[in-house]
Amino acid sequence: MKKNLILLLLVSGFILTSGTAFAQYEKGDKLLNIGIGVNSYYNGGIPVGASFEVGITDEISVGGSVDYLSHNYGSVFGSDWRFTAIYIGARGSYHFSELLNLNNEKIDLYGGLTLGYRSFSWNDSAFGTGLGNSYGSGAFLGIYAAGRYYFSEKVGAFLEVGAVGSTNAKLGVAFKF
Repeated sequence: MKKNLILLLLVSGFILTSGTAFAQYEKGDKLLNIGIGVNSYYNGGIPVGASFEVGITDEISVGGSVDYLSHNYGSVFGSDWRFTAIYIGARGSYHFSELLNLNNEKIDLYGGLTLGYRSFSWNDSAFGTGLGNSYGSGAFLGIYAAGRYYFSEKVGAFLEVGAVGSTNAKLGVAFKF
């Protein structure tokens, strides 16, 4: 009987302490996403990117993002061609937890806009020159719908879909500070 009581107390204590709640998103949170693109707008290469945001209200966060993609096309008519795309932007997100009355503290659903600059360049080894693309480089506007699932209070996974830099879907690890 004594062993059962001790076991019951231990299990109860474990259940009470392991179910620690943590808010999906709130004012003052600092959010860092680091991920890879699961599909690229361009012919080759694996896009990588990161974003950082700070909560300015319980529903809105603002910050910046950077994405990078480079691909070597190999020898084309005796010349090595490399394409590089870099996206740098400011972003703002709306977090839907309160609006949708979500009761799952591990889920953060959000969407937003990115406004920034993209730079495209090509390098041709035959001529030893870097070629820019004034038509493709310039301002860009991106829109995304996304979600985070937190495994713990500070670490989770994220998925963003839409026009998110050099890819239309990004998957990775999310950190909350």
